[in-house]
Amino acid sequence: MFFASDNTGPAHPKVLAALADANEGHVPSYGEDPLTARATALIREAFDAPDAAVHLVATGTAANALLLASLCQPWQTVFCSDVAHVHQDECAAPEFYTGGAKLTLVPHDGGKIRPDRLRARIEGEENRGVHGPQRGPVTVTQATEKGTIYTHAELAAITQLAHGFDLPVHMDGSRFANALAAGGGTPADMTWRAGIDALSFGGTKNGLLGVEAAVQFDPARSWEFELRRKRGAHLFSKHRFLAAQMVAYLEDGLWLQMAADANAACAALARGLSRHPDVRLLYPADANIVFAAWPRGLHRQLLAAGADYHLWEGELDDGPEDEPLTARLVCGFDTTDSEIDRFLALLAAG
Repeated sequence: MFFASDNTGPAHPKVLAALADANEGHVPSYGEDPLTARATALIREAFDAPDAAVHLVATGTAANALLLASLCQPWQTVFCSDVAHVHQDECAAPEFYTGGAKLTLVPHDGGKIRPDRLRARIEGEENRGVHGPQRGPVTVTQATEKGTIYTHAELAAITQLAHGFDLPVHMDGSRFANALAAGGGTPADMTWRAGIDALSFGGTKNGLLGVEAAVQFDPARSWEFELRRKRGAHLFSKHRFLAAQMVAYLEDGLWLQMAADANAACAALARGLSRHPDVRLLYPADANIVFAAWPRGLHRQLLAAGADYHLWEGELDDGPEDEPLTARLVCGFDTTDSEIDRFLALLAAG
């Protein structure tokens, strides 16, 4: 019963096989190898963006921070949700890689940035002359940290607002595959056609060992990213081992199949949770994450029985047994029906 994170799961066997295949012979280093060329071509094809600049890095933090640095000056501020990963979980890496740019937080609504709240934050900056931070890029998370997804229309509304202030828009897509599998349309519809300028295209949370693609839909920004990646110590020498994962991910639609499997598992889990009289779902489980609250006593029983999930809000050892505590549960491509069934049976028995 492993629901702690899609980061905790295994890599897909096809990805491991691709790595083994890549581990033959000698090829040029630093991204000059045929596998990197193939990965770049596959990403451009998937996004219907033949001129997009594509650069591989090993972590989502690197993809986010380096892309934001390429969009932002040190004296600017990045507009993001107050629950965004770049704010809560990246140890100020965006501030570091941008050379000191700050983050301006937009209150979230179900994990999402709403245009009216974003406008208020944008209009609240760049009005103190040299004394205040200047307006910088907007970043959105898709799927959000609360497990919800932006529709294409919602994304377009945000990008139109940002572009009206001449601000670029970055998408943190660590769970982009899950969002696409849930929201429909094409990768292009969810990114550059909706006005997204740069994308962190995730793979680690969806069955890869560790690789993300930094995609810039304006190829003129490519060289600066190359320099920032090298200077930031994120250019792999044996680059083929990043590329091999991405090739296996994209060939034959493996990335979308894994995301669809994770989403389906989460939907089944959310349905089962919603049937329990003492459980309250906090947000729509649009992708592969569900947030729910139930009494402390039930948490004790589930965790003691071996369930693995994050207690998101509240203290397990301090308070009445009937006090609701919030849990976050995440499904991966490898989540099984039997895991879900056992978890729900334990919940019901409690």
